[in-house]
Amino acid sequence: MKDYIIADNQELTRYALEHLISEDKEQHLFYAWNRTALVNLLAEHTNAIVLLDYTLFDFADEDQLLIVAERFSQSQWILLSDELTPQFLRRVTYSSRQFSIVFKDGSLGEIRQALIATDRHERYICQRALEAIISQQQEEEKPDLLTATEVEIVRAIAQGKTTKEIAAERFSSIHTITTHRKNIFRKLNVNTAHEVTKYALRAGLIDSSEFYI
Repeated sequence: MKDYIIADNQELTRYALEHLISEDKEQHLFYAWNRTALVNLLAEHTNAIVLLDYTLFDFADEDQLLIVAERFSQSQWILLSDELTPQFLRRVTYSSRQFSIVFKDGSLGEIRQALIATDRHERYICQRALEAIISQQQEEEKPDLLTATEVEIVRAIAQGKTTKEIAAERFSSIHTITTHRKNIFRKLNVNTAHEVTKYALRAGLIDSSEFYI
């Protein structure tokens, strides 16, 4: 008998997943309403297939998700969400082969293929997710994504300096530095200084001793 854990807080989605899983006559079905309940179920059913809407659950970030998956290394996961960022998709799929990816606006056929693949301990990445991952990788590999001035400002941001401090050091106006920051955020497709710093570290623009996260 195969164990399935549905970790999705949308009633309509749960109903659809129940119907698809019921096509497998040899199955046990369990439900998790939050991260703690999910971990407890995995402790009892270490080989379970987890169908998770990551965006609806109380995971702080992808690191926390990866830690849980690593702890239960025999489990297989189908991430089924409305929206997952390219950065998230790339991080999760590059870090572990336990994860299959399907979007909720995809076809039932995609979900069936994901279920079949996970049952074989293989993973399934839908076409939309693959395209997002490839696009993100291409963006990060662009050598001239940031100008020399923007790289210097990224370093200053990573060092925890404010816009006012950066402007004073560069003998620029606050307006000029604010414009640079907006351009950096737009080019990197991020929303916070924390994300800028993590990108800069991954891209080798700064050394780990230069930043604060």
